[in-house]
Amino acid sequence: MTSPLHAHDTASDILVPETPEAGTLVLAARDLAPGGNAVSVFGDDRWDLTPAIFEAHATAISLNWLAVPDPFRQPLKHYFWQLINHDAPVLLRNSQGPRPSIKTVSNAFPRIVFFVKWLLADGIVSVDEVTDEDLERYLDFVDDAEISHDNKEDLLHEIRRLWSYRTRLQAFARLPASPPWSGDDMIDLLGASRRRTGNKTPRIAPQVMEVLLMWALRFVQDFADDIIAAAGEERRLWASGGTSRGKSGTARAGHKSGEAQLALRAFLARLSDEGGSLPGRRTDDGTLKVSWSHLTRLLDTSAGYFGADRASRRIVQESGLPIGERILLDVPVTGRVGQQPWKSDGIAYDEVKQLCRLLTTACFIVVSYLSGARPGEVLNLERGCITYDDSARLWLMNGRRWKGATDEDGTKIPEGEERHDPWTVIELVAQAVNVLEQLHDRSLLFPVLLDERRNVGSSATRRRPGQALTSSAMGEDITQFIAWINTYCDTRGLNRERIPDDPAGAICPSRFRRTLAWHIVRRPRGLVACAIQYSHINVTVTLGYGGAYDSGFPDDHAYEQWLFRLEQLAEDEERLARGEHVSGPAADTYRHRVHTANARFAGRVLTTHGQAHDLLANTELQIYPGRAMTCVFDAAKAPCQLRRSQDDTTRTPDQDDCRPNCQNIAYTDRDIADLEAQAAELHDVVDDPLAPSIRKRRDRHELARIRKIINDHTCTK
Repeated sequence: MTSPLHAHDTASDILVPETPEAGTLVLAARDLAPGGNAVSVFGDDRWDLTPAIFEAHATAISLNWLAVPDPFRQPLKHYFWQLINHDAPVLLRNSQGPRPSIKTVSNAFPRIVFFVKWLLADGIVSVDEVTDEDLERYLDFVDDAEISHDNKEDLLHEIRRLWSYRTRLQAFARLPASPPWSGDDMIDLLGASRRRTGNKTPRIAPQVMEVLLMWALRFVQDFADDIIAAAGEERRLWASGGTSRGKSGTARAGHKSGEAQLALRAFLARLSDEGGSLPGRRTDDGTLKVSWSHLTRLLDTSAGYFGADRASRRIVQESGLPIGERILLDVPVTGRVGQQPWKSDGIAYDEVKQLCRLLTTACFIVVSYLSGARPGEVLNLERGCITYDDSARLWLMNGRRWKGATDEDGTKIPEGEERHDPWTVIELVAQAVNVLEQLHDRSLLFPVLLDERRNVGSSATRRRPGQALTSSAMGEDITQFIAWINTYCDTRGLNRERIPDDPAGAICPSRFRRTLAWHIVRRPRGLVACAIQYSHINVTVTLGYGGAYDSGFPDDHAYEQWLFRLEQLAEDEERLARGEHVSGPAADTYRHRVHTANARFAGRVLTTHGQAHDLLANTELQIYPGRAMTCVFDAAKAPCQLRRSQDDTTRTPDQDDCRPNCQNIAYTDRDIADLEAQAAELHDVVDDPLAPSIRKRRDRHELARIRKIINDHTCTK
């Protein structure tokens, strides 16, 4: 019998056969994640591939061979075993490496099953019966299918991958010797894709994101201390209760029965003096009864100490004390919402687990949204990931990456790799990480179980070796977080602080990253929280990536800038067509750029994010609306401190350092309206006899400057 492969074994430790037998390990040549134990063998009806998944947040992966038509089951089992354990003899174009990742293998399975079911429906019962003409008919079938262009490409690509392994397969599992469809490119087989380019992940609506973030920060900054204290007390009580130590009917270890009864009577007397109540619980029929299990925790006795025939039980029943509806923990509530405690009725023993999950979710929202990291990267963060660079005065977040982590052959590194450059984050992210490190003692910040001593052997730990929450589980937690907040608001009369429904549906973790890019571009001066502006996060987060475009965030950022710039230019041209007047030294350049940009770029399709980066540097797109002015940017004329280095083609003006004498300024009718409002405010100050003389002189000079701009604009109409 083949011995199982354990996590400490590596592919180099195992002699991998060329052809599998019934007892050959499925993951014979794959490294295993810590805690992984490969037991699936070739002859099994289901292959468990999960032990070879290193991402702590990943879900379980398996191949169910009973879903494969019987005539094709053995040929495909041979193919997938080779796919898992051996490099491809022929490397396909655009292939990321000679051997696919386990995730890629999992994705390939249903596509190959789709193919063989088509074969069976067409009367073909063996892979070696397939001809080039059959593949041409399969191409037509896929091309006519009502599925996306991407799905069509994926289905055809798997046929090519199957062909690339033909020399490693037995004769009954081989496709024809010639490359499928003569090796033609996908664009020749299926035509050009008409899919919308760019990030398809929907943004979270601003009115939703702002309230959601506000509540997440409330949990992190205002409620966290109370929840952490309650969690500590709940763990202490759980550890001291009979449930954790067995069910004998004795008193606490080291206590004689008489001493235990004295302690019990003292406890009851204190409750009576303080007007307290016995811990209670509702039975299924609604009857309120004493919670004997919680009494064992409070008095640190065994589970059977309050048995039906025990004297201790009679002492409690004869005490005459009322039974409480809730089991409150002896912890203070210090957090507040407005002027009131956020938990005015205290924190109950049985709600601690929920509050801990809510706090964990709040921390995820803060870290994910304000760092721009991918969901999987956040869920794999570990204790100690935050450091502070005193010299640079920057908060840094260290972690692992999987996307783009490949070896010299281009093969995915299954265990990922440490990021060469840490994320640069703001202090709010560091606060959220600190909260998680206080909440539990696990190495992962977002574990499935906060206390590994409890729920040992539960289904949550048996399904997969990864100990972090999955992205889908976090998505469910976010939904429950929003529901809890809205119920809380309803009961507290906080109707204006409810989190509204998002137009795009449920909020999944991947949407935070896209939404941050949108807010940075669209609302650079909008407040996030604690007077932190998106413009500051723009500098912190985007510079933190240090040009590491494998992170993907600069791509999202550039794409949002591109969309926003085009929308602005389209609106500007419409206003010019309706007769909007423009004045100032850069007025002619403004009109020229608006007309030219719309003629050149309107309706343009971007096929890569890199094109967004390049086009953003185009001269025709360098128009930046500002505060009561519009910057028609020309770096050679700009007196302000330019952002980015002198030789960077994507330099932008620093509109916080705008100079009145700049030759790049133009004034639209919208800018003039803003200037007129400023002039009215200044006029009130200048006419105020109580205003300080120094301020009046300064404001009188500024008022004269603004009036001249307004007059010049009016005279040139």
